[in-house]
Amino acid sequence: GTDGTGRRDPLLPPPLGRPAGPSSRSPAAMLLVAAGLLLAVAAGGRGSPAGEQESPPGSRFVCTSLPLEAAGSGCPLPPVPMQGGALPPEEELKATVLQLRETVLQQKETIGSQRDAIRELTGKLSRCEGTDGKWKNEVGKGKDTMGDLPRDPAQVIDQLSRTMQTLKDRLESLEHQLRANVSYAALPSDLREMLQRRLGDLERQLLSKVAELEDEKSLLHNETSAHRQKTETALNALLERVSELEKGNSAFKSPDEFKVSLPLRTNYLYGKIKKTLPELYAFTVCLWLRSSASPGIGTPFSYAVPGQANEIVLIEWGNNPIELLINDKVAQLPLFVSDGKWHHICITWTTRDGMWEAFQDGEKLGTGENLAPWHPIKPGGVLILGQEQDTVGGRFDATQAFVGEMSQFNIWDRVLKAEDIMNIANCSINMPGNIIPWVDNNVDVFGGATKWPVETCEERLLDL
Repeated sequence: GTDGTGRRDPLLPPPLGRPAGPSSRSPAAMLLVAAGLLLAVAAGGRGSPAGEQESPPGSRFVCTSLPLEAAGSGCPLPPVPMQGGALPPEEELKATVLQLRETVLQQKETIGSQRDAIRELTGKLSRCEGTDGKWKNEVGKGKDTMGDLPRDPAQVIDQLSRTMQTLKDRLESLEHQLRANVSYAALPSDLREMLQRRLGDLERQLLSKVAELEDEKSLLHNETSAHRQKTETALNALLERVSELEKGNSAFKSPDEFKVSLPLRTNYLYGKIKKTLPELYAFTVCLWLRSSASPGIGTPFSYAVPGQANEIVLIEWGNNPIELLINDKVAQLPLFVSDGKWHHICITWTTRDGMWEAFQDGEKLGTGENLAPWHPIKPGGVLILGQEQDTVGGRFDATQAFVGEMSQFNIWDRVLKAEDIMNIANCSINMPGNIIPWVDNNVDVFGGATKWPVETCEERLLDL
């Protein structure tokens, strides 16, 4: 075997079975040596074009002689067509050598055409590199293709086509920009500055006008919404009042001139307010009541909601003083109404710091704070007269029932002024509640509770 320079590779042993001298080689060995030389020439032709790249260091071709009978399995030779029967060994070897020579010539032609294509591609790549320094990233994804060309020339050509198309598009874009800049730059500098200032002023004026229009639109929308809400509220209140008057075939002189009588301490006599409460952050409850029961007057009213049976409760149970419960929190009130006479009671409360006030017959007798502070009254509950609720609308306890009479039960969604409460108590004004008014059609009675015409306000006042 040789390393391509004619020198024998010292690392290889001489061929087995025969001396290393040239005179001792058989025809088969000569054939294998010739084939090895031809393959070495072909391998040398696959090197870099025009001496531009040396063979990789450490790479070489090694040829080893094999017996003729082993050539079919180790290095298969192309079959030689047989003409007119078997040929002598010398003729057979000669035909084989001629066929190998033709194969080598074809390979040389192929290598030459590939070398020309590589030179052309290398020139194109050099021109692309001078045009755009980023061609390596576009073609080889950061790979140095000048030192390691792809094996498939079609792939390189396709990549170059895409690169050239990209460069063409960028050039057309630059030309369009250049034409625009030239047409604009042809104007005098003073005129350009004036046009720029004018355009800036117009743009600012337009933006200012748009902002003003948006503000006017928002203001108009808010005013319209507020006006519509007020109108709807007034109409709803008017419709409710008209509906109450239309339904009120009351036996009383006026829809509010009646009282509810609860004569026995049972767990089935009670009155029920048909309306419910909205969410409240403050309220005022006023009513006239008369009771001579002892010990304690029981529960004049209770308001229960799902999850909280003691949302609002006024109760006097046993020997305890009158208590106001809000969200199951308790405040004791300095009220005394169990003397069998009519008394006017008012209670105010606000979620702000849980402030409360207690009025009896128009006079403020007590005030306090921290009663369920910052807790809004929940909506959608049940309001019962005369019984304390352990569940919403039921589970009454006879020992907590109210015994006596009550009238003019009104609820407002605000804290009334002390002078308004005084005027209501001394019969100067008649102020129905804006949340729960005392109206015949709004109160139902159950279990033997009854409605009767009530004494006039002046008669109740004389009873004090």
